[in-house]
Amino acid sequence: MTRNVVISGGGTGIGLAAARAFAAEGDRVLLLGRRADVLERAAVPGALTHAADLADPGAVRGVAEFVAAELGTVDVLVNNAGGNGALEPATAPEDPLEAVAHTWTVNVRLNTLTAVLLTEALRERLACPGGRVLFLSSIAAYRGSGSGAYAGAKAALHPYAFDLARELGPRGVTVNVVAPGYIEDTEFFGGPMEQARRELRIAETSTGRAGTPGDVAQTLHWLASPGAGHVTAQVIQVNGGAERGH
Repeated sequence: MTRNVVISGGGTGIGLAAARAFAAEGDRVLLLGRRADVLERAAVPGALTHAADLADPGAVRGVAEFVAAELGTVDVLVNNAGGNGALEPATAPEDPLEAVAHTWTVNVRLNTLTAVLLTEALRERLACPGGRVLFLSSIAAYRGSGSGAYAGAKAALHPYAFDLARELGPRGVTVNVVAPGYIEDTEFFGGPMEQARRELRIAETSTGRAGTPGDVAQTLHWLASPGAGHVTAQVIQVNGGAERGH
């Protein structure tokens, strides 16, 4: 049966890999993101695209209207949009507290608010039973991220997902979180990682390799499958054991 799959941040990296995985099974995919040109270049067979800033309530209302007109029901919602602010306009507040406020505000807007607003806008369109809501967190939610802002913004998704799982469970909808570790071939680091840093991250794993967008995409695909119908309110870590360390 063809499902309707909505993926935020669907133009690159993990979101794009997930879109291709679902499309390969014959599902109808809607890619969301801020950059229309990136979405159009994604080249996912049969996919719809809609450009919007998912931290803007007005833009998210527009997404909900688009979904209502084009899809109707949402079988799978993948909240993948996020980042560490590397793609945001450069700014350097002189006041230290202003700088902290800016960093935390950007990270919460990119990683928490985008997911919460989109989920709330589409929750009444989720297939019942059988709907799936998925969030992308990070290993940083367990280990920190330097400033703490990115880690904190990702960690905030966990209790939201747990509450949502309790609310939507009686309707036959599951809610889960996937927390990747170091994943290559994404825009997260703003370009190729310095070799010594890359080797250090790989050395933290038990598998001896970097993660790929496909690793995360296949985990998302499984959580959206009928076989995962009794899995909900969980955080699945995809990091080759790096969270446990060596």
